[in-house]
Amino acid sequence: MKETAMGSNKIIVCIKPVIISASSGTARSADSYELNPFDRPALEVALQMKEKRGNPVIVLAMGPEPSAFVLKEAMAMGADAGILLCDPAFAGSDTLATSTALATAIQKLTPFDLILFGTRSADSDTGHVGPQAAAFLDLPLVTGAYSVVPLDDGLRVERRIDDFREKYEVPFPAALTIQSGSVRPRDIGLLEMVSAFEEKELTTWRLKDLGLSPERVGESGSGTAVISVSKAQRARTCEFIPGSTEEQADRLLGRLLASGLL
Repeated sequence: MKETAMGSNKIIVCIKPVIISASSGTARSADSYELNPFDRPALEVALQMKEKRGNPVIVLAMGPEPSAFVLKEAMAMGADAGILLCDPAFAGSDTLATSTALATAIQKLTPFDLILFGTRSADSDTGHVGPQAAAFLDLPLVTGAYSVVPLDDGLRVERRIDDFREKYEVPFPAALTIQSGSVRPRDIGLLEMVSAFEEKELTTWRLKDLGLSPERVGESGSGTAVISVSKAQRARTCEFIPGSTEEQADRLLGRLLASGLL
């Protein structure tokens, strides 16, 4: 297949606002959010394709109103518009309910060429949402994509995992999760931030805009529930082993053997 420019269909990047600091309440009670760092490579891949081929990039997220800043940040990086799924009915959604809402929103954004996700999130770290949403949309999916090359009517994708390189060709429309470290996300300049806040469009969709039943989202649509989130306490100590290099090595080896680690 000869490499060529894609059409003008959208590239949709699903991003997650993650909680910066946990409170003593439920997982959704924190007021401060940041863009999930594992979503930044996915956004960068979309922006590079936009620069080469002109596809508009839409960022899509689900969260409470304070998390809208994350979409603004993504637009400052270069996304053309943002959509926030925000409704009390979404509160308590697990990955299944989240994927249901995202997939329904994506259907409203048809036509599109590509849906991109990060491989996982920095908070719950399940890696479920991308594959679940792709399954709901009946899209071909490659997870952990390391390189992406557009073809006439699809993509050539390389995936690196467990010391193997796997190469795939997938037709449009398709879905990918992008491996962290595959690209370096760009920095944001002051002018881009001004443009994101003053010129680019941020739309909020409620449950009624998606046409979903309340039973399919939130706690009712979830098979799991997060009871609370708290920081794990890690007690660490540092001890210097005296002596020459050989003596240090012997003492360290003795301790490892005595502890059963070797």
